[in-house]
Amino acid sequence: MEWKLELIMLPVSDVDRAKAFYTDKAGFVADHDVQVDAEVRFVQLTPPGSACSIAIGTGITDGAPGSVKGLQMVVPDIQAAHDQLAERGMDVSDVSVLAWGSFVYFNDPDGNSWAVQELPKRG
Repeated sequence: MEWKLELIMLPVSDVDRAKAFYTDKAGFVADHDVQVDAEVRFVQLTPPGSACSIAIGTGITDGAPGSVKGLQMVVPDIQAAHDQLAERGMDVSDVSVLAWGSFVYFNDPDGNSWAVQELPKRG
């Protein structure tokens, strides 16, 4: 049996601000934005090429905004990813080269933290 992680709930304080950040600056695709009822709004956003999405909204998680740390995406070219994020106005770290990969880091407007990694060449 396969067990696939495909959706991560991300607590945010302002859904519209977070949606704009993730689509305009991080380049995620807005898959869904549904006002389910008076208390529940569900917004699903997916990084290009990813099988896993994030969900933001109201009434979908009781986590504190900014409490999710250490989310990570993997890219084939860290410098290109850095440049793309910076060109979109993202406050992104410089590239950090470590033995286990090269990284850049950023936070969303609430402080949820992300790492972007280029895996080291194998062999």
